[in-house]
Amino acid sequence: MNLGNNLFQARKKAGLSQETVAEKLGVSRQTISKWETDETVPDIYQSKKLAKLYNLSLDELIEFDVDIKEIEEVIKNTNEETEAKINWTNAWSKKYPVLATYPKIVNISKYSEKIRQMLDSLTYEYGYNELDSMLVLKDILYHEWKDKK
Repeated sequence: MNLGNNLFQARKKAGLSQETVAEKLGVSRQTISKWETDETVPDIYQSKKLAKLYNLSLDELIEFDVDIKEIEEVIKNTNEETEAKINWTNAWSKKYPVLATYPKIVNISKYSEKIRQMLDSLTYEYGYNELDSMLVLKDILYHEWKDKK
C-alpha cells in the first residue's frame, strides 16, 4: 500500500468525509484529496494530527491496512462466550488442512509430554496462569518458526 491509500482507508474506517477532516485540520478538502491520491504528502505536523483524528499511532497510519485493522477489531470485540463456541482447529483447518489430518498420523502423546513440561515451567517460573502460559509458548513457537523462514 502507499501512503495516499493508507490515508484514504484510515479516513473511511473512521467514518469521516474529506470535508470533515479538512475542517478539523484547517486545510482545504482539495488538500486532503491530494494527500489521498499521492499528489502531495502531509507534513509531519499534519500527519500527527491525522493519526490522532483517526485514533491511530503515526506508525499505524503510515502502515495502515484496513484488513488487519478489521481483524484486530473483531478479536478485540469477541467475548469469551462467543470464543468458547468456536472450534479453532476446525476453523483454521479450512486454510491449513494439516490441522485436520495430523491427529491420525502424529504421535501426539510424544509431543504432549514435552509441551506440558514447558507449560508447567512457564507457570511455575513466571507465575503465569494456564492460559497465559499457553499463549506465551504459542508466541515463542511462532517466532521460532518465523525467524527460521
